[in-house]
Amino acid sequence: MRLICLAVLTISLGQLLPAHASGDVPELGPRPAYLVEQMTDGPLKDKLLSCIGEPARRTGFSIAHRGAPLQFPEHTEESYRAAHVMGPGVQECDVTFTKDKELVCRHSQSDLHTTTNILVTDLAGKCTAGFKPSIGETPASAECRTSDITLAEFKALRGKMDSADKSAKTVEQYLQGTAPWRTELYGQTGTLLTHAQSIALFKDFGVKFTPELKAPKVDMPFDGFTQQDYAQKLIDEYKAAGVSPADVFPQSFDLQDVLYWIENEPEFGKQAVYLDGRRNLDSSDPSTFSPSMDELKAMGVNYIAPPLFVLLSLEKGQIVPSAYAKAAKDAGLSIITWTLERSGPLTNGGGWYFQTVTDAIKDDGAVFEVLHVLAQDVGVRGVFSDWPATTTFYASCMGLE
Repeated sequence: MRLICLAVLTISLGQLLPAHASGDVPELGPRPAYLVEQMTDGPLKDKLLSCIGEPARRTGFSIAHRGAPLQFPEHTEESYRAAHVMGPGVQECDVTFTKDKELVCRHSQSDLHTTTNILVTDLAGKCTAGFKPSIGETPASAECRTSDITLAEFKALRGKMDSADKSAKTVEQYLQGTAPWRTELYGQTGTLLTHAQSIALFKDFGVKFTPELKAPKVDMPFDGFTQQDYAQKLIDEYKAAGVSPADVFPQSFDLQDVLYWIENEPEFGKQAVYLDGRRNLDSSDPSTFSPSMDELKAMGVNYIAPPLFVLLSLEKGQIVPSAYAKAAKDAGLSIITWTLERSGPLTNGGGWYFQTVTDAIKDDGAVFEVLHVLAQDVGVRGVFSDWPATTTFYASCMGLE
């Protein structure tokens, strides 16, 4: 078993099922201590060592990314409850829609074939593309969309760890993925939720909300359902639940969604988050920031959220804020970033999420060095994590809200 999983919190799903009040002291498990022990000796390590075993606080700096998908099937009730134990002040539901235009929590409109058991149910015949086994050099494939099925059908499915074995000859092999032990240990079951159910759950937790409007995988309008209808319905479900706009951070990679909220739902739009995934952007070259940070601010955008590598650079071997981070800060934009604990062991340089600082990433302990630069030098407001105990521990130790 990979070392990363030896250090995760061990807690039964039965223990997770009761709701934990927001005033509860978070349970961080052994992973933060494990990560601190891997760090290079120095003042930061000494500070973090002094906090091990001390009570942690729930903090908005710690944002649960799809729940706690390092160990639990993403966007399931079990994953959200596991995350809540670890003290995040904000939880995320990625929002897609069903055939009958109801909003549900899924990372993509087109991932049911890898995140649920749909392919071994009677609903498999409704998928956009059914399972095809691997033949020769052609990988196994399938495509099942939330928009292929109704809400009632969606709720009949069970969540699983997101994985698929492209060399599979059978559906069962395909669903087991490339690390079947991980599915066997952690991913055999998970309760799928509607967006409205996630709101009720997070409201019960006493935390804030950051729903992400996902890009449709179908042509819009969909049966008369326009992109604007989709964006509006997301907001309407918070209104119906009596949630204050101050507690909601709606997100989208599509700037037009963010601008729609700013214009049509200004109280919610104040905290709308532009997820910056621009592929032609060079974080070291402000001339590639189009629109510029100042232009985004003038449009009414207050929050921007790029992947964490965009905010970082190397200077004489040290991790420092990038030109992008400085420009966003100078423009008065609040910065959020993603996603920590999604790269596996960091002995390989950290992969995609750490690509601008790979040479400084030597071991798992580097996660706290990166967090420290993001929090203290870049000044990010929050960090998404697949295992919120890590961000909660750091924020609590450093006194971050």
